[in-house]
This record gives sequence, structure tokens and C-alpha cells, in this order.
Amino acid sequence: MTMCLIEHHAMMFAYLSKHTIEMCGEAGKNAILAGMTQYGRERGRRMAARAAANGDPINTMTNQAYGEWKPDYAGQMEFGQIRIEPTLQTYIAKCAWCDSWKKHDILEYGKLYCVDVDNAVYNGYREDFVCTPLNDAMSWGGDCCRFDWGHPLTEEENAALAEKKKELGTSCMKDFNFHTAHIRYTITKVLREKLGEAAEPAIEAAFADYINTFGQEYFDVLDEVSVEEF
Repeated sequence: MTMCLIEHHAMMFAYLSKHTIEMCGEAGKNAILAGMTQYGRERGRRMAARAAANGDPINTMTNQAYGEWKPDYAGQMEFGQIRIEPTLQTYIAKCAWCDSWKKHDILEYGKLYCVDVDNAVYNGYREDFVCTPLNDAMSWGGDCCRFDWGHPLTEEENAALAEKKKELGTSCMKDFNFHTAHIRYTITKVLREKLGEAAEPAIEAAFADYINTFGQEYFDVLDEVSVEEF
């Protein structure tokens, strides 16, 4: 079976961003950012529903445990905790999304993914949660990405987090066929809502670039994912 990777997910967004902004200007940029916020919140709500179904509280600890993706291979990403109190802070020092945009010389458009996605996922997980960037993201020229999650983890909660991650394993994770289909679906849906018919040429051009880069099979496989799951 054809299997998408982080690179496919990153480039689906970047091509949609590029063509929408080139064709629709500032309105296109605003629509892309709105689409990313919607996409992030949908991810967060899915994570919260899974945690609740397992009888877990909707808090910062479980938010960190119920992640929906993992790197394609060991060493592709580098991330961890800076501190756990008085608020949890984390970092990303190596990012496969950023690497993909640089590889394809599309960082200028790909970096809009980073504006609100972490906060949107966190806010989708619980409406009163806010994730605050502590510096410019790597895609925007920072040395790494640092985040403050607004709530502490006690030593006991941090130990419980490690246990919960071990318990869950990959059971809550989705592959990048799913994630790429999800970002295609939600971003294009919001573009059509915000831009109307003006969105269609940009969407078509983005899809053409994606297919030219990766092959038709990496586009067609996305149709096998049920939109009901988003």
C-alpha cells in the first residue's frame, strides 16, 4: 500500500498555501491561516474524545500523552521538555516539516503552518487551554521552537505521563495517509468557504504540484481515508 510520510503532509499544506497566496493575496493568506486553526482544533478535539473514551481527564498531562503522530524514523525529530514547573515548557530542535519545506524551497509558504497549529490543537483539546510560543519558530528563523503550555506538571504527573505514553503506545496514532487527507480536506473546505470560486484555481494548482512531486498514487491514496473521521 502507498504510504505517505511527513513530507507529503508538509507539502500538501505548502502547495495550498503557495498558490492560494499567489492568486488571492492577503485574503488568501488569511484563509490559509483560518484553515490551519480549524485543522488544529479538529485534531485537538479528536485527541480529547479519545482520552475521554478511555476515562482520562482532559488536562495538560493527557494532552501530552494522546499525540496522534510519530516520526517516520528514529532521529527525524528532536524534542523534549525544558521544565515542568511552574508551567510546562517544551522544545523542538529538529523538525521534519521544516526540513521538507527547505528541501523543496517553499519555506516562505510552509511556515504559515507553524503560526497557530500547536495552540489550535491545544485549544481544541480544551477550550480554555492556550499554548504560547516562547520564540520564533525554526521555520521563521528561530534556533528551535519553544512552547509554554500554561499549566504545570508535578513530578508525579510527569511520571504518570511516561506511563500513559507507554500504555497507549501507538494505539491513538494515525498514519500520514490519514493526516495528509485530513489537511487536504480541512484546508480546501475553509478556502472554499472564505474565498468562494476564487479558491478553485489555487486548489487545482496545488494538487497538480503535489502530484508532479510525488506521483498520482500519493494523491489517490488519500481518497481511501473516510472524512467522517476528521
